[in-house]
Amino acid sequence: MKVKVDINDEHDETCITIQAKEWSEELEYIVKMIKSRNTKRLVGVEQDQSILIHPNEIDYVFAENRKVFAAMAQQKVELKMKLYEVESLLKPLHFTRFSKSVIGNLNQILRFELAFNGSLCVHFKSGNKEYVTRNYVAEIKEKLILGGGSYGN
Repeated sequence: MKVKVDINDEHDETCITIQAKEWSEELEYIVKMIKSRNTKRLVGVEQDQSILIHPNEIDYVFAENRKVFAAMAQQKVELKMKLYEVESLLKPLHFTRFSKSVIGNLNQILRFELAFNGSLCVHFKSGNKEYVTRNYVAEIKEKLILGGGSYGN
């Protein structure tokens, strides 16, 4: 793949053009990454106050008792969204499914260890930890170790 950048005072605004023979997963990933730049923050609720959360601060998002929470370093903040809505919003930012009720931030993972039942115990940089169920272990290992052959999907 070739990348050409033309910086010139004559350009009024930034324009991105992609030329390809056919549509591919790689192109889909690139387009999602460009569009995801608009995803700046999520709105969480804590003690009747709305707070802005940058996706990079989130270790994982989980559903519990019909509510969705974002887990960060030392706090958990409720999000007024469904888990699948958060997943589609954060997927281009290297978030992936850990289980039916958890979506994790791959960029915040410090280390992981194999648990006795075939699941993974993921340790985040903040000290938080969460488990990946067996159904998602292979996909996460591929994304972490091999860089993910599916370009972030």
